[in-house]
Amino acid sequence: MASCERGRVGESLCAPAAAMGMVVPSALAVAVAVAMALALPSVALENGLARTPPMGWLAWERFRCNVDCRADPHNCISERLFFEMADRLAEDGWRELGYQYINIDDCWSAKQRDAMGRLVPDPERFPSGIKALADYVHAKGLKLGIYGDLGKYTCGGYPGTTLDYVKQDAQTFAEWGVDMLKLDGCYSSEEQQAKGYPEMARALNATGRPIVYSCSWPAYQGGLPPKVNYTILAENCNLWRNYDDIQDSWDSVLSILDWFFTNQDVLQPAAGPGHWNDPDMLIIGNFGLSYEQSRSQMALWTVMAAPLLMSTDLRSISPSAKEILQNRLMIQINQDPLGIQGRRIVKEKSHIEVFLRPLSQAASALVFFSRRTDMPFCYTTSLAKLHFPEDAVYEVQDVYSRKIISGLKAGDNFSVVINPSGVVMWHLRPTTLPVQPWHVVRQQAHSEGLHPVLL
Repeated sequence: MASCERGRVGESLCAPAAAMGMVVPSALAVAVAVAMALALPSVALENGLARTPPMGWLAWERFRCNVDCRADPHNCISERLFFEMADRLAEDGWRELGYQYINIDDCWSAKQRDAMGRLVPDPERFPSGIKALADYVHAKGLKLGIYGDLGKYTCGGYPGTTLDYVKQDAQTFAEWGVDMLKLDGCYSSEEQQAKGYPEMARALNATGRPIVYSCSWPAYQGGLPPKVNYTILAENCNLWRNYDDIQDSWDSVLSILDWFFTNQDVLQPAAGPGHWNDPDMLIIGNFGLSYEQSRSQMALWTVMAAPLLMSTDLRSISPSAKEILQNRLMIQINQDPLGIQGRRIVKEKSHIEVFLRPLSQAASALVFFSRRTDMPFCYTTSLAKLHFPEDAVYEVQDVYSRKIISGLKAGDNFSVVINPSGVVMWHLRPTTLPVQPWHVVRQQAHSEGLHPVLL
């Protein structure tokens, strides 16, 4: 949790982009020193973890703070739920694709600390204890995440980790065998957060156990400078929640997208190996998204280099939702080792948007996204108009259909048909230039966009 609450009719449907009011960033935006390419922020949390965005399963959005195990034993926050989700990750093909974290969220603990002042799990809902759960998860080849809060109480009203308990709780989590900590910020002041979040980073590192550290710090400070210093954040946290909690609705997904891409000049340079922006959980497989919207969330989270933390019932997930979440090429793009977060590079009057993420080996990912609500739209453009090198030729693979287009020249016009609230996503690889790492120019705060540059 990140809070204490937890086309128009008559348009040509195949008009070229230039005729529809394309907003393409100026080519001047690429004139930035290459030395900045992989170095913003230049200093990151030095625990060697989360070199690619973490992948796994997180309880909160789907199962919330349901603690009534007598009335709802199948879905309440209990060890049974996490044992069963671990089984599904291990047995249904998720683990092999990289989904490795089983993450507990709020409402797992007893209402009081024990006589020694230690956090303890609820004895009725977690009778085996967190250590036994961690051992079970590890035996499945998975990792266990847990939740805390840097305040007197968690958002759900359970014991929090005030400043005097930071070191003790870090040690407790390490002794239990925890692999990730999400530290929320309910019931804490700005001053307590400024002191407590870095202190927990030091305390976790001091345990000697590798524990990925997820901070909700910026979400409580509005997510933007001057109140949020992303250089300091990256020095202390492996990932962070910047904005509101996701809800099970398309409106919620759109509000997150709007905030992230409106503020991309601040947010995009902050992300990279070991330090990621977290737009919150994947809600694919739940109740609020259509099939097209589910495909869109997966593609857009991937282009953002976002953590892929599912929050759905893996015991009953539909085949179509599972197919989206287990798309191998999508996951390959998300986990690209360069770790560069993508940007929105085109925003059309026709309600079509284009997003670009540079990848290693001179590749890139493009997402064509429709905000239209009327009918499928035929969008025409060229790679040259998207500021790809004009002398290059590409092999393109559609990430969802897996169809391949060979020999696409940068100057060739092409069309994609995008369903309402849907996406077309491409993986592009140059075939006329040597495959080499891309020197991708990170943008200065005032630049208008990110373009691929082959040097």
